[in-house]
Amino acid sequence: MPNPRLAGRYAKSLIDLAVEKDQLESVYKDMLYMNSLIRASAELVSVLKSPVIQGDKKNKILAALTKDKIGIIPLTFFSLLVKKGREAYLPEIVTAFIQQYKDYKGIHTVSLTTAVALSEELKSAIIRQIRESSHMKEVELKTTINPAIIGGFIIESDGRLIDVSIAYDLSVIRKQFESNDFIYKIR
Repeated sequence: MPNPRLAGRYAKSLIDLAVEKDQLESVYKDMLYMNSLIRASAELVSVLKSPVIQGDKKNKILAALTKDKIGIIPLTFFSLLVKKGREAYLPEIVTAFIQQYKDYKGIHTVSLTTAVALSEELKSAIIRQIRESSHMKEVELKTTINPAIIGGFIIESDGRLIDVSIAYDLSVIRKQFESNDFIYKIR
């Protein structure tokens, strides 16, 4: 069962420790690596959540997967989670850490959906325009290609959505035709 409060507390503790030890950037990279492992392996998540597998076995698995890939702070942190019986929450904690890191650094994630792939030059121009027209100074652009929007783009950030796609415009026109009062008055 998800527990965002627990994940947030553990992530905050790890961030505080990393800041105190002046290793925030390296711990962040280690957590990105761990996040990629978790996303790539459903089996790893199953092992972490399994009550049948003993804690020392889970520690060995985590150590083997991360050997020479992550620093001592995250490795010790993972070991602590296993010792406390909180290893099942590791995927949530990693996600919470990444989000809290971005909040700490003032990095805003912007999702951009287009019908075709964009060039790096156009992506840079979009990021520059977002910086100039908003309070966001650090922007991380995540792009998605969805041919169903036909053209235009959909941009989402901080809970705000701007949809200027052709598919959206066509749906608006369709609704206008369906509820056209003028046609009903003629009949």
